[in-house]
Amino acid sequence: MIETGRLILREYTLDDFDSLYEIMSDPETMQHYPAPFDKDRTMKWITWNLDNYEKYGFGLWAVTLKDTGEFIGDCGITLQDIDGEMLPEIGYHINKKHWRKGYAKEAARACRDWVFENTEYNTIYSYMKYTNIGSYSTAVSNGMKKVKEYPDPKNTISYVYAITREEWESLV
Repeated sequence: MIETGRLILREYTLDDFDSLYEIMSDPETMQHYPAPFDKDRTMKWITWNLDNYEKYGFGLWAVTLKDTGEFIGDCGITLQDIDGEMLPEIGYHINKKHWRKGYAKEAARACRDWVFENTEYNTIYSYMKYTNIGSYSTAVSNGMKKVKEYPDPKNTISYVYAITREEWESLV
């Protein structure tokens, strides 16, 4: 469990399905993905993360409001194929009812810190479709810099942001 000023990040449970489905099935929230998720794909998302916890000790975690316990999204670290390399990546999805409140930035910052405090990774990445301004703005706000852009059949063009352990140490 990771705690910030306003959030608690915890492992997913199957009880999170309905709240996650509300987010992942929403066309606006998923506009930078090939398509919104159906119920089967949403359940696979949860089980993929449960498997990641077992395999790696991390995955995407449920993001909840500290004051109320309300599930508002997910954020965490997964290994992603970024231009042909499997790299540790911070990803996030926040319910659109809670956009523009700084929750993605706060959760992603906590995950960035967690990576450098709890793993041997010397660089952490975030990648996204080139149209996803919110996502790359969040990356920049957490000290990441654009390090690559490449053609990607899934995203047309993907942007890659990263921060090294050395860069992180100069921030904290």
